[in-house]
Amino acid sequence: MIPLKVLTLVVAGQNQPSVLVLQPVEDAPAGKARIVPIWIGPTEAAQVGMALEHMKLPRPMTHDLMLDALTNLDARIDSTVIYGSKGQMFFAHLVISQDGRLITLDARPSDAVALAVRQDAPLYIEEDVLDAASFPFLFKGEQQTEEEIAEFKTFLDHISPEDFTDIDGL
Repeated sequence: MIPLKVLTLVVAGQNQPSVLVLQPVEDAPAGKARIVPIWIGPTEAAQVGMALEHMKLPRPMTHDLMLDALTNLDARIDSTVIYGSKGQMFFAHLVISQDGRLITLDARPSDAVALAVRQDAPLYIEEDVLDAASFPFLFKGEQQTEEEIAEFKTFLDHISPEDFTDIDGL
């Protein structure tokens, strides 16, 4: 399993998919990396965005309720593992730790990431999924300028889920 981090979340307009962009935490040549774009809906993007920004609302959202339930059951999020992909669809496991045992739940990657980020739990991807679903990404320097970020957003705005079909015959 390869550790991941959330590189960015590109939130599109209403009724358009957003893109959760994950990046492996790996030794890569300077200025080069791989990214894993995962298309998610607007509601899922809002939940991931709230987790990334550490936002708290006056009333608990669904992810907050689940974490509260886990805490009251003496459990916590151990990790999230993206274990498969088919076309533009990804599959994830949410791994929960309770009383010395690990419990694996099937989850949408967006939900698993939103929960893991809220508890600072690690994100992982299976190496074969990373190889099949990642794209090269070149960084021009240590700090990205607003222009470079806008350029990346334009790239994402013009790519569609159909561009990811037929990966390894899936």
